[in-house]
Order: sequence, then C-alpha cells, then structure tokens
Amino acid sequence: MINLILFGPPGSGKGTQAAKLVEKYHLLHISTGDLFRYEMGNDTPLGKKAKSYIEKGELVPDEVTVGMLRNKVEANPDAAGFIFDGFPRTIPQAEALDELMAEKGSRISALLMLDVPDEELVKRLLERGKTSGRKDDTDESIIRNRIEVYKSETAPVFDYYQAKDKAEKVYGLGSIEEIFERLCNRIDALVA
Repeated sequence: MINLILFGPPGSGKGTQAAKLVEKYHLLHISTGDLFRYEMGNDTPLGKKAKSYIEKGELVPDEVTVGMLRNKVEANPDAAGFIFDGFPRTIPQAEALDELMAEKGSRISALLMLDVPDEELVKRLLERGKTSGRKDDTDESIIRNRIEVYKSETAPVFDYYQAKDKAEKVYGLGSIEEIFERLCNRIDALVA
C-alpha cells in the first residue's frame, strides 16, 4: 500500500499532479477541501460541526478534520493507497495522520514536496485566477500572504517527515509531464 502526502505551497501543482498519480497508481485522492464540501453538503454531524466554526470565521479544529479523514479512509478499505492533498498542514495534524494510519496497520510512505520558486507560484496563481473563480487567486498581495502562511505554518510538516527519512523535494518547474515523471520516479523507487 502506497500512502503519499503531496505537499507544496499554493500554486505548486498539487491538484494537477494528484489527478495524474491517482490514475497511474490507482490511489484514492483525499483532499481536505473536498472532504469539507462533502461533509457540509450532506449535513453530516462532522459537517455541521465544521460549518459552525467556519460561520464564525474560526479554524476547524484538528479533531473534526481528522474525523472526516478517518471516515474517508474507513469507507475505502480496499484502496490500493491514498494521496493526501491539503493535509497535514501542521505537525499535530501530521501526528494525528500517522496515528490513524498506524491504527489501520499502515503508514505514510512518503511526503513529496513540489518545490517551486515564489515568483513562479505568484505567476501561476494569477493565471489560474483568470478562470478559477477564486477571489484569492486574483490579488497578488493575498497570494503572497498565502505563500508566507504556508512557509511559517505548513512547511514545518516537511521537516517532521524528513526527520523520519520520508520527505523529498521534487523539482516543480517544467511541463506537467516532466514534473509527473519526476514524481513517478520517486514513487517507483518506494515500491521497488
């Protein structure tokens, strides 16, 4: 079973690459954004809890997010593995994910970080903003702030997995196919 964390700042190409990796390796893509939309849209108990925090402009507590992840993992016992996208964002979330995987008799195989320079991230997000409908993709100052928040709050998760010898940077510039090939080379080395 391959369990990957696809990691990187906003605009690094995680969503694009996750879709291609899912297809090639038959993994289940778990995006926290999708989980939130599903749980809230279906008015589940966890969705109602999440909504109550979001409506107050507060962050959803880790236990709610981890509960959603647990539901998704448990609903797919026959999955060949998982790609986690948008999670974990903090070290406590990484620890909770490791615990969840251990409970299921599994583990995180690797965290693969798409390494992209800040100026390229800004360029990509502004371009995406022309068609995404996301307001936060159209304002350069908001984009730069998102990148800084990623560096201060989320980037330490890379160090957490690197200390376990499970984190690798993957050069995130080039064509979609070139980046995909680099990711596949790393994944193939894991299962060899």
